[in-house]
Amino acid sequence: MAIAVPAHKIAYMALPKAGCSTVKRMLALIDPDVDLPPRETWTADTWHAIYPTARFRPHRWDGFQDYWRFAVVRDPVKRLLSVYTNRVVQLGDLHNSRRLRRPEFSHLSRDPDPDFFFLHLDAYYEASSVIKHHVLPCELFIGPKPFRYDRVFKTEQIGELAEELGRRSGKSVDISRENSSEMRLDLDDLQPRTIDAIRPLLEREYAHLDAYYANPLT
Repeated sequence: MAIAVPAHKIAYMALPKAGCSTVKRMLALIDPDVDLPPRETWTADTWHAIYPTARFRPHRWDGFQDYWRFAVVRDPVKRLLSVYTNRVVQLGDLHNSRRLRRPEFSHLSRDPDPDFFFLHLDAYYEASSVIKHHVLPCELFIGPKPFRYDRVFKTEQIGELAEELGRRSGKSVDISRENSSEMRLDLDDLQPRTIDAIRPLLEREYAHLDAYYANPLT
């Protein structure tokens, strides 16, 4: 199901690890139908509870043709690396995976270094539903090409999105960042064999977002 703000005729499809916590926060603060909890309790989970992320369904999205429809995308390398820096290191999601306790996953560390994690990404994908959710192809969340949006923003354009939401809602829009990674990791920090292991995934993602990002691996 799309994330919609009927009062302002705005609809959004969220892509995990592409600023979705920040965007959901902005939408919640302009949505008169949202009953916000006390401010001191706000976390990234607050916004995900209000607006769960769902996969793209063409027939459902077509129901919002009279809305202003948008998506936010992120450079595929940065999006993938943030799965490690945010979900693995910062939030420790692998320690919460019951499947990782199974014998077939006994070789997987709950605190892997970046190379180990990405070299074994397929196994972590199977062992952790959280990792799987954040590594799934962007097409599953924003739909196939040609895209059905009035505007696709890059994460670098969140400020422009805030201005547009403010114009459409008549409210000041707070662009405070949510759920950002505390650790910095670049592609050059990975071993060559690790980059080769994730190359097919990245090439698929860059092919889908070729109108927005150039593939650094070509």
